[in-house]
Amino acid sequence: MLLNLQDIPRVKTITKSEFLNQYFKPQKPVVIERFIDNWPAYSNWSLDYMKALGGNIIVPLYDDRPVNYKDGFNEPHAKMKLSDYIDLLKREPTKYRIFLWNALKEIPQLQNDFTFPDFGLRLIKSLPLLFFGGRESYTFMHYDIDLANIFHFHFEGVKKCILFDQKQNDFLYKIPHSLITREDIDFNNPDFKKWPALQHAKGWECQLKHGEVLYIPEGYWHYMRYETPGFSMSLRAIARHPKNLSKAIYNILIMRNLDNVMRRLKGQKWIDWKNNQAIIRTRNS
Repeated sequence: MLLNLQDIPRVKTITKSEFLNQYFKPQKPVVIERFIDNWPAYSNWSLDYMKALGGNIIVPLYDDRPVNYKDGFNEPHAKMKLSDYIDLLKREPTKYRIFLWNALKEIPQLQNDFTFPDFGLRLIKSLPLLFFGGRESYTFMHYDIDLANIFHFHFEGVKKCILFDQKQNDFLYKIPHSLITREDIDFNNPDFKKWPALQHAKGWECQLKHGEVLYIPEGYWHYMRYETPGFSMSLRAIARHPKNLSKAIYNILIMRNLDNVMRRLKGQKWIDWKNNQAIIRTRNS
């Protein structure tokens, strides 16, 4: 049995008014296939290119280990020279990923390879973030702390993306005081006997290839799985809907700090309580 997913709509290209009226206003995802063909990044950006420009930079790495109370919020699990990491990606499957890396600060010449597109939203120009992953690596199902509108530009390889909107929260085993679902759910091959509520969740899916852009609306849950080694860049615009904007402010100013305090005070008991509550709350929804 499979998740209840429909294909994310695809367009070859799109105008600003088409994007705003057909996707941003109704808050629906879309894949734009040929939007960045004129960027130097379209031709240049590859794992080898990144290695040549920034191979000596030490990068933060993350894997799919369960959250531990000793870990800080978004604290990396390891560090490695970018050249060694890219060699690892090309040599064998690895669970290590680069996550939320502001590479353009450390490799300024990358800024010459793209321009900020005009989708009708004010993009945060200080936060172009890069994400790298090896074959079979994945992110937990999560949504971003700021509930931003995200434009996800993929380079090299193939990435599988699964999205859910916030209306599906009751079915996703969401962990309270957190931005993730239960980490032991395999969204690539879900066990409905163990997680029966997932059968009722309605979502979206796509495969992203080199040069394609995925629009992820405000607060959408997303699960990303690298089917081959590759990397992506996300550009973001702040949440525009008042409910989402207020939730983003709460997450950043209160939720994140509360979670860190409770980890220090309660240790693993806090993590275990949250995991248990995810099951109880979903069962009672």
